[in-house]
Amino acid sequence: MHRPLLNTLFIAAFSLLVPITANALVTPLESEPVHKQTLLEINESLKLGHYNRIPIDDTLSNQIFDQYLKDLDPSRSYFYKSDIEAFEKYRFTLDDSIKKGDLDDAYFIYNRFQERLEDRLKFTISELEDGKVFDFNAEEMLNTDREEAPWITSEKEMNALWDRRLKSALLNLKFADKSDEEAREVLIKRYNNQLKRSLQVNSEDVFQTFANAFTKQYDPHTQYFSPRKSENFKINMSLSLEGIGAVLKSENEFTQIVRLVPAGPADKTGQLKATDRIIGVGQGTDGEIEDVIGWRLDDVVQLIRGPKDTTVRLEIKSSDQEERAPKIVKIVRNKVKLEEQSAQKRIIEVNHLGRDFKLGVIEIPAFYIDFAALQRGDEDYKSTSRDVEKLINELKEEDIEGLIIDLRNNGGGSLREANDTVGLFIKHGPTVQVKDSSGRVEVLRDRDSKVAYTGPIAVMVNRLSASASEIFAGAIQDYQRGIIIGGQTFGKGTVQTLLPLNHGQLKLTHAKFYRISGESTQNKGVMPDIDYPTLYDPEIIGESALENALTWDKVRSAPHGNYPSVKAFLGQIEQRHQSRTAEDPDFVFMRKQVKRLEEVRKEGSLIPLQETALKQERDSAEAWQLEAENTRRAQKGLPPIEKLSDLDEEQKKDSQGRPINPESEAMLVESGRILLDAVLMQLQYSSAKAEQN
Repeated sequence: MHRPLLNTLFIAAFSLLVPITANALVTPLESEPVHKQTLLEINESLKLGHYNRIPIDDTLSNQIFDQYLKDLDPSRSYFYKSDIEAFEKYRFTLDDSIKKGDLDDAYFIYNRFQERLEDRLKFTISELEDGKVFDFNAEEMLNTDREEAPWITSEKEMNALWDRRLKSALLNLKFADKSDEEAREVLIKRYNNQLKRSLQVNSEDVFQTFANAFTKQYDPHTQYFSPRKSENFKINMSLSLEGIGAVLKSENEFTQIVRLVPAGPADKTGQLKATDRIIGVGQGTDGEIEDVIGWRLDDVVQLIRGPKDTTVRLEIKSSDQEERAPKIVKIVRNKVKLEEQSAQKRIIEVNHLGRDFKLGVIEIPAFYIDFAALQRGDEDYKSTSRDVEKLINELKEEDIEGLIIDLRNNGGGSLREANDTVGLFIKHGPTVQVKDSSGRVEVLRDRDSKVAYTGPIAVMVNRLSASASEIFAGAIQDYQRGIIIGGQTFGKGTVQTLLPLNHGQLKLTHAKFYRISGESTQNKGVMPDIDYPTLYDPEIIGESALENALTWDKVRSAPHGNYPSVKAFLGQIEQRHQSRTAEDPDFVFMRKQVKRLEEVRKEGSLIPLQETALKQERDSAEAWQLEAENTRRAQKGLPPIEKLSDLDEEQKKDSQGRPINPESEAMLVESGRILLDAVLMQLQYSSAKAEQN
């Protein structure tokens, strides 16, 4: 523990250079007795049960300190440098406070943040109400990524930053066809709502914020839920199956989509994706869009949630198209039916090397099992492995010549079902290893010698294929049972459990998955044999993008057999794939998009506050997208479109009501050709070897 006295005295004096608002409305919050006991309980649970054994010492205190400040002020737009210097005396003492259940320091920091927050909101509202004139012709920029920016030193500098933020917000509304007066009204309402919500923060909210700054140091999936949040957590788990079918999280001042539930109402629109931001919510087909920037997550969820068959409209800002204007997405709330979440089959005809082949496709949106029906003794209970086996038998009756298992966007599910589904394609043997916090490794096996399908298979994955999907894909790859195609998977190789506390509950990581090769799926995920272009940025999406994610490592491999491998032919298969797709309109389009996104990301986080420059950026982005789309259409022999929204009118839908994405279909057909290349090369190799013998 470090307490340099002179430095502490200097900090305390310097902190007075930026005054605290004298007439602050915020009443200082204090911890409650139950919070002390809960903090001690969390500490003990982490020490005894978490997979990652971390000592409670000065090193951890330092990390918690930085995390807490980041959680409170991620854009460094509220605290002054003098505030941070005043807090420095706590940097190496939070470990001692946690051991004692002492929360005074944490509440002191939070109360200062509340004062700064109120001061900024009142300043902004005042500028808008007083009709401050902004110069939209000035060549000025706003940095939208201030995570590593220096802390602001003066009120003048802080006011200048908030003026730039105001200009940006006004410009965005202006480009959304709002007059200056209407834009100011929207922002006054936005900041008044934020001010109102800031005054509703209670002691429980502060405790949860600090507790999670603590738990995040262990790994990103370990989290404390207060009693209210525990209830919301249960609701949100069911919300993914009822409402719009989307899992959401808070990201700075925005509500961000984490993932869409397959076949859910949001998924069926075809207009939403992971990392999109919800900036407004409207009720019904014509209700006013309510600005939700800066809202608490549970308040936004409450606004989105509603009765079945009612309409909600979301104003969406795409994270990978910052220059583009927000769009409105209309969603009819509904309950996601289990059968729509189930594995689905189809047959595709693939012309390859001058011949038509019939291939089966089984899409698995999640690894599910109806535990309630199983416990009731219902012999017809639904599960992934049972459904996939049934679909395989139906496809075999139609004489398919190969099978594609589509795990794209499959976020995981039941470990048991991932294990049993692997068993449909191998005779018997290990499928996955699980290592607990004590270091004990358990090997899960397929003990049933029955094989549902012995023919050639390909497995399609992408960055949103996670957890149980990675177990399945990894096992198929390790057995050399099939070829893995697509993108690097998410890398979520940890296991969580919910621990009840006297006050709330703790979601705690207690184990890790390992492939039978001994390699962890954690952090790295599963690397495909053949790569496809992807719009998912691994620095934004994936386990490796999460702070304090557990590392990749290995355990001893589990002895297992191998099937005839295509590894020797992967170079040739890759060459044929590249040659075919070099002129394929959809793959050319995808590669153009990937290159464009890389260029946009390299340009950085600075956006112009000059109206003509910003309009030019947006028009240029729109024009580029339109030109790329029309180039693809010309190559396909389709007429050009005048605007991108025209695509919505002609988009076809699948049997579940989801829009059919042309790029997705192109990848599916190309996966069929890759699988056929692998089969034909294996046959040629076996034939040549037989002749030699």
